[in-house]
Amino acid sequence: MNVEKISDTVHRLTLEDQEIVLVGTAHISQNSVEEVSTLIDSENPDRVCVELDDGRMKSKTQKKSWEEKDIRTVFREGKGFLLLANTALASFQRRMGLQTGTKPGEEILGAAEKAKEKNIPVSLCDREIQTTFRRAWAKSNLWNKCKLLATLITAAFSKEEITPEELEELKKQDTLQSMMDELSKELPSVKEVLIDERDCYLGRSIFEAPGKKKIAVIGAGHTQGVISTIGKLDKGEKTPSLEELTVIPSGGWLSGAMQFIVPTLLILIIFASAFNSGWDQGLRAFIYWGIVNASCTFIATLISGAHILNIIACTVTAPLFALAPVLGVGMLGGILEATFKKPKVKDFEAINDDSMTLKGWYRNRILHALLVFFLSSLGSVFGTLVAFPFLLTMI
Repeated sequence: MNVEKISDTVHRLTLEDQEIVLVGTAHISQNSVEEVSTLIDSENPDRVCVELDDGRMKSKTQKKSWEEKDIRTVFREGKGFLLLANTALASFQRRMGLQTGTKPGEEILGAAEKAKEKNIPVSLCDREIQTTFRRAWAKSNLWNKCKLLATLITAAFSKEEITPEELEELKKQDTLQSMMDELSKELPSVKEVLIDERDCYLGRSIFEAPGKKKIAVIGAGHTQGVISTIGKLDKGEKTPSLEELTVIPSGGWLSGAMQFIVPTLLILIIFASAFNSGWDQGLRAFIYWGIVNASCTFIATLISGAHILNIIACTVTAPLFALAPVLGVGMLGGILEATFKKPKVKDFEAINDDSMTLKGWYRNRILHALLVFFLSSLGSVFGTLVAFPFLLTMI
């Protein structure tokens, strides 16, 4: 494979039986939109590959029937944290897009529309976003999950301004590579899924797409990884298949056992207290833990602005749900909030704008249910952690 660097953002890959013009873009850059359109006109490829999956393409190009959506199903399926992370990330991208006057991913859609105008087939080469998030979530431990959520939420509400010139600088590979290296140090499991795996998935999808001359429009951060993957495929070297990159890890028996460690330790501490000092002491230990857990959950749920009946329900059941981690008080809080304050069509329509402000998270009924879910979960976990040191002294 021969690689010709046409510019900082465009590379021409000449393979044995095909030619690929790889365009690395900033997803919220107006210059990227114009650059992609010009390249398609000048290169006149027989296929355009874009960094989109079928689900995201439909969400951007088709009107949805928001009335049919039910956020309660998300909580029942245990996908509350995934949706929270996805929403925070989308909020960050939208805020950056508003600052630069460009919608997130506009250059990707522009490439697809330009191809349609010229009757050029389009290949959607990215992995489904839910698959990516689920793999990232499954491969992260509890600490990394908290760090990921904290990073995304902080970024979503950050007031830091960025100029179009600074944004264009992000398309230079050395700057992006340093960002990726930092991400690799902080969150190696997330970096592997969000960057390395997607580099491989995109590279293989582009390589296997029909056509002799293709233009592939991807985020600039994936450029070197995609080039490396295509080079390996051209040499016949082994790389993961698309099927291997879409399987959701089960986490194994250790991951399943971890969620039962806290309730098991709690029960052991209570029985140890009863054995050493009598059942009255054991009962006092259990009551103390229940009060602390319920109190922290009450405070967190109150801060979330949940419905009064929801606050009561979460407070009363928090200690019981802590002993049944498969369920979780957050799931109950999210479902009840979406039941007491059922989301309306306008909530779905305004979710992108509302997600960029703290006030919007309280006003929008979808986002508010997510907020109640998150804070009630956080309150219960915090309550358990606070109670444990004192419980140990009671043995």
